[in-house]
Amino acid sequence: MNPLLQTATTWYERAVDAVSHLDGVATLLIRLILAPVMIAAGLEKLDGENWFGSMLDAFPFPFNVLPPDLSWFLATWTELLGGIFLLLGLGTRIWAIALAVTMFVAAYAVHLPNGWPAIAPSSPPAVCVPDTQAHADAGAFERWVKCYNVNERTIEASQRLSRAKSVLREHGNYRYLNGSGSIVKLNNGIEFAAMYFCMLLALVFIGGGRYLSLDYYIQRFLRRR
Repeated sequence: MNPLLQTATTWYERAVDAVSHLDGVATLLIRLILAPVMIAAGLEKLDGENWFGSMLDAFPFPFNVLPPDLSWFLATWTELLGGIFLLLGLGTRIWAIALAVTMFVAAYAVHLPNGWPAIAPSSPPAVCVPDTQAHADAGAFERWVKCYNVNERTIEASQRLSRAKSVLREHGNYRYLNGSGSIVKLNNGIEFAAMYFCMLLALVFIGGGRYLSLDYYIQRFLRRR
C-alpha cells in the first residue's frame, strides 16, 4: 500500500475509534427530541377525548380489530411511558419498537390521506398544478422533484392560505401578524410521523448509547456479574 495512503488510513481509523466513544451523544440527542413529543402526545390523549372509535376502520390489521378503549389505552400509555423511558435511556430498544409501531399506525390511519407535508406549501410551483400549461410542459422527473410534497389537498390549502392572507392584509396588522415567521396552513401529512418513525428505528438498532443511558450501566453491571 502507498505509504501516504496507509498513513491516512491509520489516522482515519484512529479518529473513528476516538469518535465512537461519543456515539452516546448522538443517541441522547435523538432521545431528547423524541421524548417530549411522545410524552406530550400521551398526555394529550390522556386528558382528551377517546376518538379511536371513529378511526378504528382506518387502522391496519390487527389494530382495527381491537376495541376502541383498548387501542386508546395502548397508544396513550405507550407514548407516555415510552417517552419517559426514552428520556432515561432505559429499555430503549423495547420502547422504541413499541413507539415505532404507534407512529406507523398513526401515519397510516390518520396522516396518510393528507399526503407527505405536515405544513402545506404556501405557493406550490406552477408545474404541480394540474390543467396548467406549466404542468403539461414539465417532464415527469421535474414534476417528481418539485411536487413530491404537493397534492390536491395541499393545492387547496395554499388557496385557502392565500385567501386568509388577503383578509389579514385588509383587516389586520399584517406586518405584525407575519413578523415572527410567515403564516402557514397546517396540512397534517405523514412528514413528522415518518421522521419520528425513522428516528425510533435507529434507536432499535443502536440502543440507548454509551455513557448517557441507564441501559449502558445496566449492561455493564450484568456483564460483571
